Amino acid sequence: MSMSSAQARTIRASPRADVDCDVVVVGAGCVGAAAALGLHRAGLRVRLLERAPFTESDDDYDLRVYAIAPRSVRLLQRLGVWAAIAAERVSPYTHMQVWETAPSEALHFDASDIRADVLGYIVEGRVIQRHLWRALPAGVLREGAAVVDCTTDESSAVLTLDGGARLRTRLIVAADGPSSPLRKLQGIEAWSQTYAQTAIVCHVRTQRPHRGFAYQRFLDTGPLALLPLADGRCSIVWSSTEAPDLMALDDVAFCAALETASQQVLGAVEACTRRLTFPLAAQHARTYVQPRFVLAGDAAHVVHPLAGQGMNLGLGDVDDLLRVVEDAQRLRQDIGSLRVLQRYQRARRAEVTEMIAVTDGLYRAYRVRIPGWVSLRQRGLGLVNALTPLRQALVRRACGL
Repeated sequence: MSMSSAQARTIRASPRADVDCDVVVVGAGCVGAAAALGLHRAGLRVRLLERAPFTESDDDYDLRVYAIAPRSVRLLQRLGVWAAIAAERVSPYTHMQVWETAPSEALHFDASDIRADVLGYIVEGRVIQRHLWRALPAGVLREGAAVVDCTTDESSAVLTLDGGARLRTRLIVAADGPSSPLRKLQGIEAWSQTYAQTAIVCHVRTQRPHRGFAYQRFLDTGPLALLPLADGRCSIVWSSTEAPDLMALDDVAFCAALETASQQVLGAVEACTRRLTFPLAAQHARTYVQPRFVLAGDAAHVVHPLAGQGMNLGLGDVDDLLRVVEDAQRLRQDIGSLRVLQRYQRARRAEVTEMIAVTDGLYRAYRVRIPGWVSLRQRGLGLVNALTPLRQALVRRACGL
């Protein structure tokens, strides 16, 4: 009996009887959890594996915060979690000032430049992750599950867990962080660049209110960002070659050093929380995809935090992966085929490569010690400030518009 081509496509695209699920997402951070939730809502059978259980911190506010751009907000809205996130705690920011020598010479970005209400939102990573986890149906998330082996063939992929259990699937999404054990198991190499800076993060109370402004100053030792929090404090990300010395200071001395570094743009720095540090690096996987295997988030790419785009890039991965998978389903194509997954890579690689080039270039530009270079950089900022179309284009690019 002969079959029509449409019938043949339907049979080839149907899930195999011997697969346990359609997609396994490994890594339940914000990117992995968003991918799992989106793929589930696309009608796929999804499992989300996480090595470590989610634990609440003793801190009132999570020390790791992210600048969430409008494109990322739209994704979280489609996933049905943004309203709950916003109801708990977010801080919109409408202006941003960037300077080097003096706040009076700062480059200004304003939401009104692009006829928008906000440039973005400062959100704690823990808040995003918590609401994504809560939105997952029972049975999707499996905590305490470490992957020890991964194999793929023409029709499926098999993950072996540390307890010996095996899980067969049509597609693996590796969102297991910058060291990505799955990326290594698949033999995917990654370019990496270590920076001579360490980031210090904490929250501070300042003399003057932030008024929904974000600030960034480029110092000789590295960039300092002050990001508005919902309770009126600021979160700082201070990337510095002198981080060990700064961490050795007591709170009073650290606040004084921060006050000097920020040139009192918000007045005196009156108090700070405990401080955490993390090393800075850039990393980029040689490929994002293999048959039945895809990288997302920090497993695929890591950028310097000076542009605040790391989480937005990861959520952009999720956005484009969902679009590619949903298109493949509509066309009755195999979601794990290399031909389908290469569409995801084409959608993401150019944007990520550009952001790595921009952040790495800025890092290097502000490390140059050639006489006259500072004044040249200042003239460059002044030129951007004066050219409204260029400034608007930069704002739109950062907002994902």
